[in-house]
Amino acid sequence: MSLRPETKRLLWISAIVLVILIALGAFFTWTKFFREEKEVFANEEEHFKYGSLGAEGDRGIPYYLWMVLPRVFPDLMPGPGSYQSFGVVWEEGHEIPVGFSKKVVGFARITNNCAVCHTATYRSSEDEVPHVVIAGPGHTNNVQSMLRFLFKAAHDPRFNSDIIMNEIRLVNANNYGNGGLSFIDRQIYRYLLIPFTKKALLQQEKQFTWMERYVADGKPKPYWGPGRDDAMNLTKYFMTNMAEDNTFGPTDFPSIWNLGIRSGKDNAGKQMLLNWTGDTPAVRSVLIDSALGLGAPARPWFLQRMADLDHYLSNLPSPKWPFTETNPINQQLADEGQKIYTRDCAACHDPRAEFTNKVIPITEIGTDPERMYSWSKDAAAEANRRVKQMGIDRPPMVETLDPYGYVSPPLDGIWLRAPYLHNGSVPTLRDLLNPANERSQTFHRGYDVFDPVKVGFKEPAPRATGPTGELTQPYVLFDTREKGNGNKGHTYGTQLSNQDKEKLLEYLKTL
Repeated sequence: MSLRPETKRLLWISAIVLVILIALGAFFTWTKFFREEKEVFANEEEHFKYGSLGAEGDRGIPYYLWMVLPRVFPDLMPGPGSYQSFGVVWEEGHEIPVGFSKKVVGFARITNNCAVCHTATYRSSEDEVPHVVIAGPGHTNNVQSMLRFLFKAAHDPRFNSDIIMNEIRLVNANNYGNGGLSFIDRQIYRYLLIPFTKKALLQQEKQFTWMERYVADGKPKPYWGPGRDDAMNLTKYFMTNMAEDNTFGPTDFPSIWNLGIRSGKDNAGKQMLLNWTGDTPAVRSVLIDSALGLGAPARPWFLQRMADLDHYLSNLPSPKWPFTETNPINQQLADEGQKIYTRDCAACHDPRAEFTNKVIPITEIGTDPERMYSWSKDAAAEANRRVKQMGIDRPPMVETLDPYGYVSPPLDGIWLRAPYLHNGSVPTLRDLLNPANERSQTFHRGYDVFDPVKVGFKEPAPRATGPTGELTQPYVLFDTREKGNGNKGHTYGTQLSNQDKEKLLEYLKTL
């Protein structure tokens, strides 16, 4: 029995309407949730500071939600000043801090990039605007405090659509007059983005339970504090999903300028090693693994971005001593200090020298061993397997470390790399030249007023706490008696006379 022409026409029209509706729905979904807007930057420096690594899908926080979190949860922040209370670098005229990217993937999202840990600041005085130095160690940035804030906020009953949308409305009304978000976008935020972000943060918190565990002696793991993280445990528990082993190996964020002198082989043809215990043989591997830890996807454009970063950072010079007017270098003193450096330091710290970028045995260097214990042959093998499984071809991490100890790096830009030693346990270069028992037992991290005499950062003046005892500043007390924070070892130069120490310091300022 054939269909009547009117019925056929109706079915065709219905089918066409259905196809159009499906196409419109697909276009709407793609536009609102998946459409990517290309980033454009004036130069590679801006790209480094604010460019995306592609982690928006797994780690991105909706922009308007990110913007109002400090306003909704001020009591959970370490102090006043919005995100600046975490010690992030925030340049005047920019809507987000350095080390954060704002990228539209359907909707505007905020994620981190390499600059969050690798941008330094310094000031000559409290009232000076901070000087920003890209690829320097992010010694003010308190990553752990920021993570804890996000997780606490996700557990808080105030993290709900009514409260957050009301705050977004107030902020947008002040900034944009018309509210900033369309009716449809407000519904997407209310019913999808806010609930999904809360769920994602609670899920991500489970990946950080190791950070809050107690160590073997029954004490909680010490605070990382500004400018540090537990680098290899982050790699171990994110990339390899290995069982927790109760190790704790905090390390300072390193400088990543001038990477070219840290790559390849030395003048004798020996492979130079990276990471504090020589875990990685290539700059590209360090960049890739670090970006993967931030949630970057294993896509072809990501590998190209890593190649571009490698080229940029390998050729980026270290910063020169900036205090030429207030504290100029005494060239005669520096020339005499160079002779001491050549005699006592160059073999381990001159670019491509015999022991530079090589592992110095722990029995020789004598510094805190905890970072050394946090990585293993099994972890390296599993990390290599996981990265290969992602389809990424990069020089593998070193699976057999011999000897066990710490890498001796070049000292380019050493004046801005305080605090010193792998765990940042010595505040200034002058302190590092003191015998271990004369080094500061406690000091504050996160302060960026520079001491051009001792070469490092000054100790901040005491500040009042808030009404409930919270800190009103991002500075954190560092105690060298805690696990992983030891300041012993590296006794080279401690036997010099005070005059020779001053000469050596003067030369180190020139590097």
